[in-house]
Amino acid sequence: MGVDAGKALSQNPNLHSATLDSIHSIISFLRSKGIHQRDLAKIFGMCPRILTSSIKSDLNPVFAFLSQDLKVPDCYFRRVINKCPRLLASSVKDQLKPALLYLQSLGFKDLNALAYHDPVLLVSNVERTLIPKLEYLEGLGFPREETLGMVLRCPGLLTFSIENNFKPKFEYFSVEMGKGLEELKGFPQYFTFSLEKRIRPRHMEAVERGVEVPLPLMLKSTDEEFRKLLRELGGGG
Repeated sequence: MGVDAGKALSQNPNLHSATLDSIHSIISFLRSKGIHQRDLAKIFGMCPRILTSSIKSDLNPVFAFLSQDLKVPDCYFRRVINKCPRLLASSVKDQLKPALLYLQSLGFKDLNALAYHDPVLLVSNVERTLIPKLEYLEGLGFPREETLGMVLRCPGLLTFSIENNFKPKFEYFSVEMGKGLEELKGFPQYFTFSLEKRIRPRHMEAVERGVEVPLPLMLKSTDEEFRKLLRELGGGG
């Protein structure tokens, strides 16, 4: 199937005692749900635990959750699972439903967006992952309502590491760029750009030219558009 056997066995020791029939039944079940053979390497490679899961108590509830709670039509199961294979290794009762209820309490109403664009939020632990990230953003000085508005406009914020993403990027934003919270509130997508590959180089180039570039224009524009913008703002070549 193209799965790294050594890695799969180390991550799921139960595979040592699994029978070929049991593994084949998992594969057949997933294919009956619209998953293609070519999808399996990615799915099992990311979550080898699925290979020894129970169809009745583990997998069926996940597809019921997709259908009943997220309103995903059967023909789109494959799209959702390929976007986030970890769904198949998550408990509906202990993980998926609590995450969905919490996200809805924050204001996430678009089930399609959660299913097709941000399903990773559903496999994120509420207490250990989602709540701390919201608290960190509030701790920067954003009121609760503004924080919620930011994550609703940019759900990816809830997937970023506090230590590896938020802290270094906010430090650069506030210290090196000297910008205030108001600009960040208007463009929370700032955190989605690479500090080393996009934010720092573009900011430094703007500083060298002696021009002030609005955050969205600085980061969202293509290289060609950015160079043109610098020429126009700086009045030079």
